[in-house]
Amino acid sequence: MKKLRLALSEAAAADIVEQADWYEEQSGPTLAKRWEKAVTSTLLCVLDNPQAGSICTFSHAELSDVRRVLVPGFPKHLVFYQFRGAEIFVLRVLHGARDLENLF
Repeated sequence: MKKLRLALSEAAAADIVEQADWYEEQSGPTLAKRWEKAVTSTLLCVLDNPQAGSICTFSHAELSDVRRVLVPGFPKHLVFYQFRGAEIFVLRVLHGARDLENLF
């Protein structure tokens, strides 16, 4: 089986950086680095097992195939992704308490 390629949307990349910056401001560089490692680990796990994510139940038809996985160590943060051909496309990396569907 051919290995899938991972791609991040500009929004997903910004989500990761903004959250790291917030953690650094709130608690210092140790927590920010732990966040970055946890997100990286999550993305690598998705790449190894892309079907592991739960399918989301958004009402918009274009979001019907979006999957989500939790970021370990940050249980309220979710990685949202779709399959696009031979690629896993990461749409967003968000806190689960937000108005998720409207952020896509």
